[in-house]
Amino acid sequence: MKLYLLCLILGIGLFLPVAAGRTWTSADGTKTFVAELKSYDEGNGIVIIRKINGRTLKFKQSTLSEEDIAFLKTEGKKLARRNGGNSKMAIKDLPDTLPDPDGEEADMSKPVQVFIMMGQSNMLGFGNAGKLKGIAAEKYPYLVDDGNAWNVRKDVRNVFFCMGKLKYNDWLTAENGNGSGKFGPEIGIGNYMGHVIDAPVLILKSCVGNRALGWDLLPPSAVGTGAGGKSYQGDSESSNRKVKEDRDGWYAGLQYDQDVGAAQNALKNLSTYYPDAREYEVAGFFWWQGNAEGKGSVENYDKNLAYLFNDLKKDFNAPNAKFVCATLGEHDKSATLSQKMFAFAKLPESKDKAAVFYSKPVSNGGSGGHYGGDAETYMNVGEGMGKLMAELLGK
Repeated sequence: MKLYLLCLILGIGLFLPVAAGRTWTSADGTKTFVAELKSYDEGNGIVIIRKINGRTLKFKQSTLSEEDIAFLKTEGKKLARRNGGNSKMAIKDLPDTLPDPDGEEADMSKPVQVFIMMGQSNMLGFGNAGKLKGIAAEKYPYLVDDGNAWNVRKDVRNVFFCMGKLKYNDWLTAENGNGSGKFGPEIGIGNYMGHVIDAPVLILKSCVGNRALGWDLLPPSAVGTGAGGKSYQGDSESSNRKVKEDRDGWYAGLQYDQDVGAAQNALKNLSTYYPDAREYEVAGFFWWQGNAEGKGSVENYDKNLAYLFNDLKKDFNAPNAKFVCATLGEHDKSATLSQKMFAFAKLPESKDKAAVFYSKPVSNGGSGGHYGGDAETYMNVGEGMGKLMAELLGK
């Protein structure tokens, strides 16, 4: 049956005019067609192509010729890395305390490992870098050198977009996490990722405060789980998220479109944000929201987290990426929002792919007041989220 379907597909292709793409041949050598390779999953042997009539088709590589399969093993894998990748990286053991960065640049022959950070005010970050400087040598010694000057990681790039606008683009240092003298969890996360991953790392944060997953950030696949039973109201393409220009005011999912769109555009111009980089893999997603879910849909938060994770994997072509979220610092595990997060992490499809960091034991104050700018809260949560991601990546 599979061979019959492929022959039918190929046969149709013979009657269409030639367009950009390559010529593919069936396993028995009797049929050919012209199409563009869109993606290749080597582990499952799945090929997705787009024919010259614009139609997208998916089939097993075994229905293709040996020459085509050899092409997939080389060029197909390169495409997968450029589009988000499926490879499993080697992860170093987690130390009890991070060592100082060695100051060396990353091996640029390897794809950049990208971590997308989203959420709202908690992720945005209000940690006071000045106060952090006073305690770094004692509590976070890897952040400073022997003279108490900030260490700079030359293997981790720190990029931040807010409302779609670039705010920061430089090597990771605690001095200026988000470009305003403040920092969020990216410092702890970036240092852990830079240590455990033997490849270039890009921390790509795209977020703004006062947003809700059940409203502003409602994922595209969400149906009826937003505030007031709303569904996602955007209409942009998965590979090219754009805010609707013909709508007056807000709509469900606008911030998702803007935040994801900014990150997608950055990756299309990779070397602008990671010098000399040519390939990348989206390895994981970090999510830390704030109190604004009160205007969203707390009762559907677990469902919307699942939609969010699945949609992010699609939008960044990263089927094997991992997901780490964190609870609000003032919330016990019994709080409804916390329970919803842990329920999401316990889903069968989340096993070894998603995890929740419980923030209260390491937080001072509440997220409604941005933890009073407490440097330790943002560092502790960032470290905790980074450790969880490292554990997931090793599975």
